[in-house]
Amino acid sequence: MSRAASPFPLTGAIEMVHGGGGRAMAELIAGLFRRHLGNPILDKGHDAAVLPAVRGRLAISTDGHVISPLEFPGGDIGALAVHGTLNDIAMAGARPICLSAAFVLEEGLALEELDRIVASLAAAARAAGVPVVTGDTKVVERGKGDGIFITTTAIGEVPDGVEIAPERARPGQAVLLSGNLGDHGVAVLSKRANLDFETDILSDSAALHGMVAAMLAVAPGIAVLRDPTRGGLSAALNEITRAAGVGIVIEEARIPVRPGVAAACELLGLDPLNVANEGKLICVCAEADADRLLGVMREHPLGRDAARIGQVVAEDAPFVRMRTRLGGLRMLDWLSGEQLPRIC
Repeated sequence: MSRAASPFPLTGAIEMVHGGGGRAMAELIAGLFRRHLGNPILDKGHDAAVLPAVRGRLAISTDGHVISPLEFPGGDIGALAVHGTLNDIAMAGARPICLSAAFVLEEGLALEELDRIVASLAAAARAAGVPVVTGDTKVVERGKGDGIFITTTAIGEVPDGVEIAPERARPGQAVLLSGNLGDHGVAVLSKRANLDFETDILSDSAALHGMVAAMLAVAPGIAVLRDPTRGGLSAALNEITRAAGVGIVIEEARIPVRPGVAAACELLGLDPLNVANEGKLICVCAEADADRLLGVMREHPLGRDAARIGQVVAEDAPFVRMRTRLGGLRMLDWLSGEQLPRIC
């Protein structure tokens, strides 16, 4: 990736003076952050970004990113900060307009590593076609920040006629999944210091709004979209059933999981259905739209392994159940806590 040249030195590390509001902070912002993220709105340097007027309804979402390690196979905290927040508003059917980004830097963070992370964040925003129009930088003492935390906010516009919400799930609707589960969580775990096992699995971190737009073009009546991040598929489906007061039955044999992910989860005692994903979505739609939506998803690079995994059913209580490969049904409950801490 090409980068604009800068006189700002990328040797050394973040110091407390970089957050003090003086010359050092101004040089950091201009020489590193603005060099990668610059655009006509951000470059005005105002305390607030002034955006063009929009005609539709606005969607907004804020997401904090605290992943460990900061760089992992297939991604890093910079790209993840863009993808995760864009996907949150995409799940409302929104077309993203802009992003904001706030960085909390720990004293001692290598400037070279920070440069890579900000460059990756900028590249992800450019690839998604969504500019970062405002932001903030703070520095905390050594030992209080784990390198870097990034909080991103996205604003988007919801097209007329699109009404996507978890409470719109109804009995008889189909449940679709856009691809393989668990890639992100396994990729991150493979580089943790106390595990460090070999795998060729890459994080699935990606922005989903392009695929969502293609899906809405053929089926604007989609009822629910959800990205199964923390807590994985199990948590996302349980959130839907509780919001709508329905049940969901999924088929174990239809759930796509890469062999490498399944093997890693078996080794570590994890369930792929509870592992975080950062580039997958769940779609709940009318039965009549299911095949058409599956076709659109499979034509998109991010949905080639899309599958129909189950259906919404009438239940007295909001349960998620899975039909196993042996034909029995078991409850698919969400975890009481985190299976994998600091994963996104």
